[in-house]
Amino acid sequence: MNAPIQTPLTTSEDTAPVDPLFLAAPRVSTFHGTQPLTNASGFFFERDERLFLVTSRHVVIDEDTQHLPDRLEIELHIDATNLTLSTGFSMLLYADGAAVWRQGRDSGSEIDVAVLELDRSALPENAVIRAFTPDHLQTAFNEVHPGASLLVVGFPLGFHDALHHLPVLRHAVIASPFGIRFQGQGFFLTDARTHRGTSGAAVVMRDVDPSQATAALPWKLLGVHSSRMDMGDRDVVLDESLGLNCAWYADILLTLTEPRTEEAAQEAEAPE
Repeated sequence: MNAPIQTPLTTSEDTAPVDPLFLAAPRVSTFHGTQPLTNASGFFFERDERLFLVTSRHVVIDEDTQHLPDRLEIELHIDATNLTLSTGFSMLLYADGAAVWRQGRDSGSEIDVAVLELDRSALPENAVIRAFTPDHLQTAFNEVHPGASLLVVGFPLGFHDALHHLPVLRHAVIASPFGIRFQGQGFFLTDARTHRGTSGAAVVMRDVDPSQATAALPWKLLGVHSSRMDMGDRDVVLDESLGLNCAWYADILLTLTEPRTEEAAQEAEAPE
């Protein structure tokens, strides 16, 4: 297995001219064959030297809208000092007819998060990647106060810095008690202006006292942005949208990135 891609930014030669947060969130495009379908967001997560792309489950499959891509493409930087240089990296969503991503359920519902493991040996040798790890997960609920300031790192409507291939940030605040499952579901609410294309974005908070393990990417990972929250009985003429969003708790990544035994992999239920 290749060595981990995420390394501390310690020298001027390999230090990118932007906050490493921007290099942890690639643009995601979905395709069916060569036909482009949608734009979305995602981020990298590393565990035990294995590298994953995290996005929303409905990015890889959405039965309700018949969104059925068969591959994703992400954009990778290939020069840490010249961010105008990038390349596309394609990932198939099915192998021998079976889905290759992982998704999960909890006692409340299906969780709108999906992870795909990246084959490190297939990545460009000079790919510039920064990844969250289990050490970045925010597990102390009492440290996230009501109204706490967050960022959503993504590609609203596919919009981004097309020259430097970087995402944009939207400011958000915690809109429901962090650590409480809103209405029994595995997510919390944020108050932020979001758009289509933001699905799968990392919801983060600045780490003001990073540890040695998180110093290279000094941000706490709280959630995975999923979708806007709205009321079914809202009068679309008289009433504005609530402007609230669902963010699934990021600790689901510990379950989705657990090593699988061969027996468990065979028993895993593949999406239809």
